[in-house]
Amino acid sequence: MTDAAAEIAELRARLAEREAELAAARAELTGARLLIEQYKAELAKLRRMQFGRSSEKLDRQIAQLELMLEDLEEGEATRTAPSLDAGNAAPERRQRDQHHPVRRPLLEHLPREEIVHSPGDVCPGCGGTHFSQLGEDVTEVLEKIPARLKVIRHIRPKLSCRACEAILQAPAPDLPVEKGRPGPGLLANVVVSKYLDGLPLYRQSAILAREGIAIERATLADWVGHAAWWVAPLAGLIGAHVMAAPVIHTDDTPIKVLAPGNGQTRLGRLWTYLVDERPWCGDHAPAAFYRFSPDRKGERPREHLSGFSGVIQADAYTGYEALTRPSGLVPPGIVPPGIVHAACWAHARRHLYDQYEKTKSPIAEEALRRIGRLYEVEAAITGLSAEQRRDVRQQLAVPILDDLKPWLEAQQRRLSAKNTLGKAIGYALKRWNALALYVADGRIAIDNNPAERSLRGIAITRKNFLFLGSEAGGDRAALLYSVLETAKLNGLDPEAYLADVLDRMAKGHPINRLAELLPWNWTRRADKLAA
Repeated sequence: MTDAAAEIAELRARLAEREAELAAARAELTGARLLIEQYKAELAKLRRMQFGRSSEKLDRQIAQLELMLEDLEEGEATRTAPSLDAGNAAPERRQRDQHHPVRRPLLEHLPREEIVHSPGDVCPGCGGTHFSQLGEDVTEVLEKIPARLKVIRHIRPKLSCRACEAILQAPAPDLPVEKGRPGPGLLANVVVSKYLDGLPLYRQSAILAREGIAIERATLADWVGHAAWWVAPLAGLIGAHVMAAPVIHTDDTPIKVLAPGNGQTRLGRLWTYLVDERPWCGDHAPAAFYRFSPDRKGERPREHLSGFSGVIQADAYTGYEALTRPSGLVPPGIVPPGIVHAACWAHARRHLYDQYEKTKSPIAEEALRRIGRLYEVEAAITGLSAEQRRDVRQQLAVPILDDLKPWLEAQQRRLSAKNTLGKAIGYALKRWNALALYVADGRIAIDNNPAERSLRGIAITRKNFLFLGSEAGGDRAALLYSVLETAKLNGLDPEAYLADVLDRMAKGHPINRLAELLPWNWTRRADKLAA
C-alpha cells in the first residue's frame, strides 16, 4: 500500500470514528430533549394542580422537577457549546429549532458600557497603516455588577453661640428603624428579598457576611417588623379600597406556622382579596389585600368580608359558597348581606382537563373544546367597557352555554355515579348558576385567575421558608404582601416604591394625607414630578 493510500485509509477510519461519536452525541441530545419535554409536560400539569389541590408533596414534586430540568438544560447547553477542539475556527451556525428560544434584544433602558476591540494598526496582508472603516459589528452581553452597599454618615455639628453660649445642633435624621443602622433602601431590599424573592433572612445574613457585613438574622427580623409597622396603616387603606369595589376576586393558600410551646408546625392560611378592573377599564385602581388566619374555617372569609356588598369571584370552597344562596339572598344576621358568588370556569375546566390527560376521553375533549370557545369570546372583549362586554357575551357566549349545559347533563347520565369524569362534569353542573353569572355582568370575569396569580408568588417562595415563626408573623406577612403586590399590580418597582414610602413615613408624612402614598396615587405623583 502506498503512503497516500495508507493516509486515505487512516483518514477514513478517523472520519468513521468521528461519525460514530457524532451519532452517539446526537442520540444523547435527542434523548435529553425528549426528557426535557416530558418533564416540562409533567411540570405544567403539576402547576395546574397546584392551586386546585395544593399540598406539601405537590410542592416538593414541582421543586424536584424544576431542579431536574435545570440540570438537563445546563447539560444541553454544555453539549451544544462550540468545541474547544475547533481552535480559532468560527463555529458553524446551526439552524435554529424549536428547542432554542429566539434571542431577544437586550432592554433599551439599561445603561451601556462600550469596549472597542481594535484589529490593530498594521495590515497583516501588506503592512499598510491607512484604513477606511466599512462599518462595525456589535455584540451585546448582559452583565451583572454586584450590589454595592455604602455607609452614609449623618454629621451634625454642635455649635455654641459666642454671644449667649446657647448650644445649636440639627435634629437627628428620621429613620425607619429608630437608632438602627438600615436606611430605607436597605430595609426595602431586605423585605422584598424575603417576601417576593423567597430569600429567608438567614440566607440574606449569609450573603451579607460574604461581603464582610455581619448582620445577624435576628437583627434582620427586627428590621422587617419595623417595616410592617410602618406600612400597616397603608395596608388598611388598601383593604378599604378593595372592599369598596363591586367585584373582588378571592382565594387562599396554605402556609406553615410554628405552633407555640411544642415546636411543631401547623397549616395557617393566607387569603387574598383582589380588585382588577383593567379588563373592562373600570375606575377602581388594581389592588390586592391579604389576610392571615391560623386555619381555614368558614368563619374566616365571613370575618374578612364583613361589610362587603357585591360579587365575590372564587372557587368552590364551602366557606365562600356559604356567604350567599344561589338566588343571592342572605339570611339577615348570619352572613354579610348582599354578597353574590361567581364561580370560576378555570376550576371547572381543570377537572375536565385532568380527566382528558388521564384517559384521552372524547367526552372530556369535547367539553374542553366547548369551554375553549367561551374563552375565545373573552379574548375578543378585553379592554371593552362593562356594557359592551355584557352585550357581546349575551350574543356569543350565552348560546354556547345554552348548548353546553344540556350536553353535559346528557353525558353525565351516560356515566356511573362513581366515574371520575362524571364527577368532573357534576362539579360544573352543581355550580352552573354561579358559573354562568358572568355573562349577565360585564364587570365579572370568566374565572378567578387574577386571585390565583396573586398567590402564585407566595406559593413559589414559601418552599424556601421552613415556616412562619408565629401568627404575628403571618399578620406581618399579610401587611407587607398587601403593599408589595399592590405596587406590582400598578406597574411599580416594589423595592423602589417601598423605600420611598418608608423614607417619607419616617420623616413624618401627615397621617391625613396617607392616601397620597397609595401605589396608584404615588404613580401619578411620580409622573407629575418627572414632567
